[in-house]
Amino acid sequence: MNFKRSLLLLFILAGIGANAQKEDYVKFGGALRFNVFDKSWVDNATQPEATLDTWRLNVDARTAGVDLSFEYRFYPTGDYHFLHHGYLGYGFNEDLYMKLGVSQVPFGITSFASHNYFFQIPYYVGLEDDYDMGINFDYTGIENLELNFAYFRQPEFNGGIGAGDEYLDQNASRYSYDITPSEEASIRELNQFNLRAAYMLSDEMEVGLSGQFGEIYNDVLEEGEWSTAFAAHLEANYGNFNFKGEYIYYNYAAKDNAGNTLDKIQMGAYAYNYNVAAEASMLVAGAAYTIPVEWGPISSIQPYIDYSLINKAAAGFETTHHLIPGMMITAGSIYTYVDYAMGKNNAWLGGDTWTDGLAEGNPDANWEKRFNINLGYYF
Repeated sequence: MNFKRSLLLLFILAGIGANAQKEDYVKFGGALRFNVFDKSWVDNATQPEATLDTWRLNVDARTAGVDLSFEYRFYPTGDYHFLHHGYLGYGFNEDLYMKLGVSQVPFGITSFASHNYFFQIPYYVGLEDDYDMGINFDYTGIENLELNFAYFRQPEFNGGIGAGDEYLDQNASRYSYDITPSEEASIRELNQFNLRAAYMLSDEMEVGLSGQFGEIYNDVLEEGEWSTAFAAHLEANYGNFNFKGEYIYYNYAAKDNAGNTLDKIQMGAYAYNYNVAAEASMLVAGAAYTIPVEWGPISSIQPYIDYSLINKAAAGFETTHHLIPGMMITAGSIYTYVDYAMGKNNAWLGGDTWTDGLAEGNPDANWEKRFNINLGYYF
């Protein structure tokens, strides 16, 4: 028996006592969400428009001390579906918990660096609420400190797509953004390592550092380049007020099929692809205030404002802006996001900047807007 297997067996034996007393269960849940929106860059009779955003299935269970968490999502309007997450979890003891499968990458502010429905801009380059396939450990055995360390062999699995849209790409049928292959660069993500440390300065304030190191492998060249990403974050709560701030630097080092270093790469999710600057830094800030109310079924209203940008000066590209004021309305298990999303050189906010807004961009790009209401029932 080699060292790795011996160490894994030791962890399992150490955790048997901690999990033996937990009762088995199976719990089913899900969500149904609708969107109503009006886009500034669409000038025809279809605006405003209402669509079925998504419906999803959730399963959480435990057997023999092993946990299961699973979520699958369906997007009928876009004609695609995919796994959100699916992993087996095991607590070796009160301080060490393992997730094996598709789980959230421990990087920056978790679970979300945002308050709004559209997230912050790091999500659109794979650095907020990202999910990959591998093994993930959470350690809380040091007072006021949480350590997360993980190894991801590959991105999450591809989902399915319909046949009605020629631009749909099954390589991009996923929830979180990952590098996808193109004609010029047959590249993909492999062998990613993550380390995150979050320290509670007080009951109200967390600071943290994150590092990510991974291989971007070219199937034609049969070799990979090592990419890096780093983040420093702060999250503070004062009464009903919440603030989230983050700085991120990333370098998705990669080569095309001819061996040239890329200054932009293709990334995809929700079955569509666009280009992203290969190297950039990001600033993220968001504030929210929760107001308790008693208005029929409504229990709280949370106004917020989130702003983030991508500085792509290293490649000589235009800056991307992402600004979203809005509010979340809570009524039991019904959550409604009312957002006025604004962006410049932002793929999801502007039809003309879809392909290269997050890459070179356009110095003459307009600030585009999208008024959006997302109504979701979670059960």
